[in-house]
Amino acid sequence: MIALAGLLLAWFAVFGGHLLEGGQAGSLSNMPAALIVLGGTLAAGMIQADAGTWKSAWKLFPTIFWRNPTQCDLAVVKLVRWCQFARRNGPLSLDPESGKEPDPYLRLGLQLIVDGSEKSKIQKSLNVATEAREGEWLRAAEFFDSLGGYAPTMGIIGAILGLIQVMTQVEDTQAIGVGIATAFVATIYGVGLANLFFLPVAGRLRADTLQRSQFEEMALDGLLSIVDGENPRVLEHRLREYRL
Repeated sequence: MIALAGLLLAWFAVFGGHLLEGGQAGSLSNMPAALIVLGGTLAAGMIQADAGTWKSAWKLFPTIFWRNPTQCDLAVVKLVRWCQFARRNGPLSLDPESGKEPDPYLRLGLQLIVDGSEKSKIQKSLNVATEAREGEWLRAAEFFDSLGGYAPTMGIIGAILGLIQVMTQVEDTQAIGVGIATAFVATIYGVGLANLFFLPVAGRLRADTLQRSQFEEMALDGLLSIVDGENPRVLEHRLREYRL
């Protein structure tokens, strides 16, 4: 929710400052400028990204606002409890837990343990899952970074087109005003979209990627310790040492 609050605050600050300076809300509304900047930026993104990256990026975008935070303390409690179950009753006792575990990474690990997979196979499978997720999230972050680079350029193109409109109709006062407005508003749109939307979204996706990878590193440690039959108290102490 903090990401959504930050986004709203950023745009409120810009428009609020504009109004406090005596500007009018309608002066920042310009459809030609919006079409040039937003349409041009998205078109450039479509040219750069393949269909999979495009879909993945927009699928992950809402998660920076609504994703439930990874509950590391709860995961530690679960891992320690599963370790106790496995030591007392064997790995098959974890089968009911694997069916109701909501976290996909933990669920995969439990399923592999229940299936009796070797420790090396479990580690390899979970590492592959982590690498695949990291790749998807980082490509999405790079995509939004690219949009953040295109948007100001599209703003400059909009400004130039607006000035061309002014120069071709120097005798029409009304047309001059419209052209100058498009020029300046297009620049605002481009810089604003880049610095108040696309680049922050990319940064948040990278931060979420790192946080999730650290969580999965901790979870992998716990799952492999279950296979080894480690003492639950020793496991809990070590997992608590992860700073997530």
